[in-house]
Amino acid sequence: MFRSSHGRKDRILKQRRRDAYWEHQKWPEPTRCPDCGAVFVGGRWTWEEVAEAVHEARCPACRRAADRYPAGYVELAGTFLSTHQEEILNLIHNLEAQEKQIRPLERILQLDVQNGRCYVTTTGVHLARRIGEALARAYQGELDFAYADGDRVIRVHWRRD
Repeated sequence: MFRSSHGRKDRILKQRRRDAYWEHQKWPEPTRCPDCGAVFVGGRWTWEEVAEAVHEARCPACRRAADRYPAGYVELAGTFLSTHQEEILNLIHNLEAQEKQIRPLERILQLDVQNGRCYVTTTGVHLARRIGEALARAYQGELDFAYADGDRVIRVHWRRD
């Protein structure tokens, strides 16, 4: 009887997860997003001004926003949050403005304060993590974060009582 050294042919293959917002292609340059005005040039999305965008395509951040499908989830809690809410929200908005200058695809999708907690969703993982790290640096507290789905989704929890 002949046995193959390559193993069984009927083995089950693991299906790879694919992020629908992860660009597997290069857009023709220059391409402008009709929603936010970001421009794909030099192999990445920027806020660069171009004389004339020949192509139009919705950028990944605008697609995530339209689909309401965040990549970053931030939850803030604790009594410190309620006594310093305005200050903390200003910090979050300032961080978004800074991050968006460098990375146009990093934006806040939603910021919601309810029942003594603050929930922030973002279009990317960088902004979500920066929010958590900035809060921990500025106000101490407990910071925890975990990546999921091959580092394309992050959950950040910050708490100070």
